[in-house]
Amino acid sequence: MGAAVGLSTSSQAASATFTTPLSGAEEVPAVDTHARGVATFQLSNDGTELSYRVIASNIEDVHMAHIHLGAAGATGGVVVWLYPDAPPPVHIEGRHSGVLATGTITADDLVGALAGMDLSDLVDAMEAGMTYVNVHTMENMSGEIRGQID
Repeated sequence: MGAAVGLSTSSQAASATFTTPLSGAEEVPAVDTHARGVATFQLSNDGTELSYRVIASNIEDVHMAHIHLGAAGATGGVVVWLYPDAPPPVHIEGRHSGVLATGTITADDLVGALAGMDLSDLVDAMEAGMTYVNVHTMENMSGEIRGQID
């Protein structure tokens, strides 16, 4: 599924920022939930690191969160682990409201279809609207809240 978009790392080095709201309505299929969230990503000036923060509220029994490769309305494979930052999943029992995950993504963190590729390949996919954040729970293992990154 890895579509390439023709942006070089040097053009991305302008410290791009991506912010996406997360909701059950964006899941495929949609999930009826009171949970909400927001994910923010900031590319470093040299284009080698992507810092992130995922905030979620009113969500129960979080299991994991990722960046997936896929267009709006479609599902796709995991390309970056956000919570926890690597397998296996870690269950947060009960209701969670607040920062779910923060960290820094480098090329070494890319998995699935982007494994072994450059961080610029992930950023290209983000800029093309071909990635989404998905927060998985015990009740909704395929995802409870989602937001398309673009």
